[in-house]
Amino acid sequence: MRGRVVAAAVLTLFLAVAGPATAQDQPPPPALPQSAEIQLKVERDGSLSVAEAVSVPNGVTMDRRVPLRVAAPHHRDRVYGVRDVVLEGSGTASVDQDAFTIHLTAGTSTVRYTVDGAVDGNRVTWELAGGWSTDLKFLRASFAAPRIPTAVDCLAGPADSDFSCGAAQIDHAGLTRFSQQNLLAGQRMTATVELPAGTVPANAKLVPAKTLAGAFVLTAPVGWAWAGFGALLLVAAAFVWLARRRDVGAGEPPKVELVSANGEFASPEGVLPGHVGLLLHGRTGAADLAATVLDLAVRNYLWVSDGSRLTRRNPADEHLTSFERAVFEAVLPADSVTLAELRRDHVDIAPGELYADAVRRGWLAPRPGRLRRAGSRVVFYGVFLTALLALTAGYAQLGVILALAGAAAAVVSAALPARRRAGLDVARRLRGVAAKLGSVKVKDLGKPQRELVFSRGLPYALALGELGPWVAAFDGLEHPPTVYWHDGDITPDQAGSFAINLAGALAAAHRGRLQGLVSGNSGQNPNYHSRGGTRRVGEPS
Repeated sequence: MRGRVVAAAVLTLFLAVAGPATAQDQPPPPALPQSAEIQLKVERDGSLSVAEAVSVPNGVTMDRRVPLRVAAPHHRDRVYGVRDVVLEGSGTASVDQDAFTIHLTAGTSTVRYTVDGAVDGNRVTWELAGGWSTDLKFLRASFAAPRIPTAVDCLAGPADSDFSCGAAQIDHAGLTRFSQQNLLAGQRMTATVELPAGTVPANAKLVPAKTLAGAFVLTAPVGWAWAGFGALLLVAAAFVWLARRRDVGAGEPPKVELVSANGEFASPEGVLPGHVGLLLHGRTGAADLAATVLDLAVRNYLWVSDGSRLTRRNPADEHLTSFERAVFEAVLPADSVTLAELRRDHVDIAPGELYADAVRRGWLAPRPGRLRRAGSRVVFYGVFLTALLALTAGYAQLGVILALAGAAAAVVSAALPARRRAGLDVARRLRGVAAKLGSVKVKDLGKPQRELVFSRGLPYALALGELGPWVAAFDGLEHPPTVYWHDGDITPDQAGSFAINLAGALAAAHRGRLQGLVSGNSGQNPNYHSRGGTRRVGEPS
C-alpha cells in the first residue's frame, strides 16, 4: 500500500513539473478560424522561444512578413534575429537578412522559432502579430519568464497608432497574457514585458539607421577611432609642448670671447651675420640683409665710397655661400649702386637660400612643407571618405576623424619649432656674442687687432642690435681704428652711421615692395619711379 502511495506521489510531481512545460511548448489550437494562439518564453540566455498556432480557413492562404530591422530612436535601427524555424502543418517559413516570412494554407499549422535581440535592458519586446495578408479574428498569447514581470504593455492597430490591446495582464500563476480581436490585415500587435533587473542578459542589437543622419551615429568602432585619435592628439600636443619648451628655455647665454687665439674676430660655429635673425627670431629682415651686405664690404667683396655708394671690389668666389652670392648679385647687378637706388630698386630678402644653408649646417629642421602638404591631402581624402561612407556603408565619422587627423598634422608641422639642438646651442652663443658686443672693453684688445675686430664685429653688432655700444666703444679711443673698406678717413661712428643708413635703405625698399604688392603693381608704385622693378635676393636680376 505504501508503495502505491509513493508511486502516485512521484507521478503527481512529474506531471506538475512536466505538464506546464509541455503546455508552453505546444500552444492550444485556435478556437476560431483565421485566428492564432501564441506562446512566448524568455530563456535564461536572453533568447525568446516562440510557438504560434494559426488556423487558416479552407480556400484561404495567410502570409506574414515580419521585418527584422525596425526603426529605433536617435537615428538607429533595432535588428532582430530569427533562427531554428520549424513549421508543423501546411505551408512554408523562411528567414532572410531583412525579414521573417510565413506562408500558410488551409488547416491549423504551428510555427516554432527562436528570436535573438528581443531583450533591451530589462524589457522584452516582440511583435505578436503584424504583416499578415488577411484579417485576424482573434489572437491570444501567453508570456513566461524565469521571474514574474513587473510591468506589461501592449499596443494594437496601425503601425503609427498607440491603441492598447484588448487585454494585457499578469495572472496569479505569473504568466503574462495578451488578447486582441479583429486585427485588420497589416495591423500589428506588439507586446512589451518588463522583468526584474538581472533576470536575463540584454541582447538588443542597435545599428545606425540607413539614412544620412544614421551614417554619423556614434558606434563602438567609431568610438574607438575617436579614442585613438584623441590619444594621438594628446601625444602630438605633448610632443609640440616639449619641443617648444626646449626651444624657448634655452638657458642663460654662455660667456664667449670675440677674439680667437690667432687674434681674429671669432663668430660661433661660423655663423654669418645673415643667419642671426633666422636663428634668434625664426625670420629674416632688412637688418639681416644689411648685415650681410656690410659683411661683404668688410671681407673686401664690396667697396664703399662717398658715404652711400657700393662698388664691386672682387668677384664672388667659392668662399661665399649661395645666400651671400645671391645677395651680392641682387644688390649689385651692375658694378655699383647707391643707397638711393637701392630704395628704388626694392631689393628684398628671399630667405630660401639662407634657410637651406642653415639646414645644411644642422641648425634648423627642413621646412615642414612636406608634412603640411601631406596633411592637406589627408584632409581632402577624409572629406571624400566622409561623403562616400555617408552615402554607402555608414560610419561616416571615420572620414571626419581622418580629415581632422590631416588638419592636426598640418597644425603640428606649423607649431613645431624649426631649431634643432645644434641651432639652439648656436642661438645661445649668439646671445652671448650680443652681450659681449654690448659690453666690450676695447683696451683689452691689442692695437693691431682693433682695426680687424671692429670691422669684422660691425655686421654682427648691426644684426644683434648692439651697434650703438659697439661703435661707441671704439669711437671713444684716442686713436680709433681705421675703416679699411671705406674710402677716406672715417671714424667708427661714421661707419656705424653708414650701417644704419644701409639698413634704413633696405627697410624702405622692403616697405615699398609691400606697397607695390598691395596696390597690385609690384614693380610700378605711384609713389616712386622704379628703375628695374623689385628684385628678390635669390632671384635672377
